[in-house]
Amino acid sequence: MMTDIVGHYVDHEMTSPFQMAQHSAKIKPMAIDLAKRGILLITTCLRVEVYGEESALGNIDLLFSGFPRALVKGARAVAKRLAEISSGAKSQILGEPYVNDQVSNAVALLDPALPISRIARLALGVGRASRERLHFIAPFNYDRIVYDLIAEQFKGIEEPGRLYMIGAGMLGRDLISTRGADRFRSTVVVTRNPKKLRRRLRGSSDREIAIMRPEEIGGVRELRSCAAIATADLSEDYKAALKGALLRLEPRIIVDLSSIPVLSKCAVPKLNYVTMYDQDFLRLIDLNNQHLVSKLPLLLSDIERTLPTAEVF
Repeated sequence: MMTDIVGHYVDHEMTSPFQMAQHSAKIKPMAIDLAKRGILLITTCLRVEVYGEESALGNIDLLFSGFPRALVKGARAVAKRLAEISSGAKSQILGEPYVNDQVSNAVALLDPALPISRIARLALGVGRASRERLHFIAPFNYDRIVYDLIAEQFKGIEEPGRLYMIGAGMLGRDLISTRGADRFRSTVVVTRNPKKLRRRLRGSSDREIAIMRPEEIGGVRELRSCAAIATADLSEDYKAALKGALLRLEPRIIVDLSSIPVLSKCAVPKLNYVTMYDQDFLRLIDLNNQHLVSKLPLLLSDIERTLPTAEVF
């Protein structure tokens, strides 16, 4: 019997996305310690959620710090919630693909023999299968949104300069391998650890990619270039180095995909600096969601239908 499996969560629908991102960043470092106690912690830029046996969860008030939170009770209800998250049904950008990997990485920290681990792995499979069956895939994912923002800025410019990609995690690698990078004459990935990055980028893109440190860019202004920021957890020193580099470079547009923007607009007042919270970005998120909202009830019904019965749990 796993009826004492419960979950507590707060997400972007219960508070502002920016507040949620800030809180999630504070809680994220606790994941390994909580996993050792048999607790699954899911922290994305849009949520803080904990799942496990009720007796293991104990006092979790500190994880929510005054935020409103909801309760999910019972193994099947928990599995349903996790399947919906991993399918992209609960994302701000409906159908975005990265959340499935984020949940998978969180589950991987758990002892696989734990009940919550078995439930979560089952939920991931159900969510992934429903997503594929109904083709619940964001037409305006992060890379498409960046592409469209860039395209608007470079209308009528026949020879754009370079694309500077700051960060080469999963999202950054996707951005430099899609058509958004094709319109620029070359791509530069900005990092403080070129050696490590060369290993990570090996085989990830057919195009030639230069790798530079922040202090190496901006020797001359590049008014026809573009910078995209797709990284997180930066030290204050690194943020200062990036700010100096971008002020020297003066690209035509900077698109910051960080859930907590790397720079403040007042720090770079002369630059065209667009974050995930600006109207231009939100407009394209709304456009994406209009494409998928009619499929959402079908997706949720499919998850409900394909989850095992309560008796299985």
